[in-house]
Amino acid sequence: MSSQLDVPANEADQGFMRAALDLARQAAQAGEVPVGAVVVKDGQIIGRGFNAPISRHDPTAHAEIAALRDAAQHLGNYRLVDCELFVTLEPCVMCVGAMFHARIGRVVFGARDPKTGAAGSVFNLFAETRLNHHATIRGGVLAEACGKVLSDFFAERRAQQKAQ
Repeated sequence: MSSQLDVPANEADQGFMRAALDLARQAAQAGEVPVGAVVVKDGQIIGRGFNAPISRHDPTAHAEIAALRDAAQHLGNYRLVDCELFVTLEPCVMCVGAMFHARIGRVVFGARDPKTGAAGSVFNLFAETRLNHHATIRGGVLAEACGKVLSDFFAERRAQQKAQ
């Protein structure tokens, strides 16, 4: 397992993260916490997802899970070997577990999650040698833009609550 945290990203990584950011904005428009994710294979997006636990009444409806499901349907296989996952927020324990089961080879995230992040902020499951799968991780790709989508969403939500 190797990790590259907070290092400059290449153009391709930035492009895929921008696609994930577009999905995060869709989540925000739907009243969901704005997190978006894409799964990439051979330089092509094969899975897309954004947070929807509120509207779906489903605690597992995270962006990463939706993108993994979409990619698995696209490939006709739950194993997503040779795939990469790009997500705007550092994944949680549940999502990392799903990535491991899918055999995602590389995970790229934007903003860190100091409350539930499982790629180094709270836990680092990617560094856990006792697990049977590992992935390369890169954090901090377009972190400022990814964090801004989240902070703007929560600032707006607080303003709405205060106005009520």
